Amino acid sequence: QIQIAESGGGSVQPGESLRLSCTPSRPITDIVTIGWYRQTPGEERDLVATITLADSTNYADSVKGRFTISRDWRKRTTYLQMDNLKPEDTAVYYCGVKRAGWTVPNAYWGQGTQVIVSE
Repeated sequence: QIQIAESGGGSVQPGESLRLSCTPSRPITDIVTIGWYRQTPGEERDLVATITLADSTNYADSVKGRFTISRDWRKRTTYLQMDNLKPEDTAVYYCGVKRAGWTVPNAYWGQGTQVIVSE
């Protein structure tokens, strides 16, 4: 069973920064994207940013210019650098590794890390 370890969440003030990390316990095959998603109570889980093995990135409009997703393949770790945080960024952030459609399971998820942005 592959576990996804997340770290880096916390409580900060508006304008400050956090860096989230995501590391699978073992190498994962047939990866399509590695990404960060966030969820607030009563809402669906939304995409924040994704990265492919070719380092192609995709961002939600709300975080473009503030968040940066990157990957260190040697450490098998994906990062989300979050700068100029806003109160509306408050959520539980989940790392998701999505695999090709024929695989089982076709995704792995972390347990989530809380990010709170408030005065």
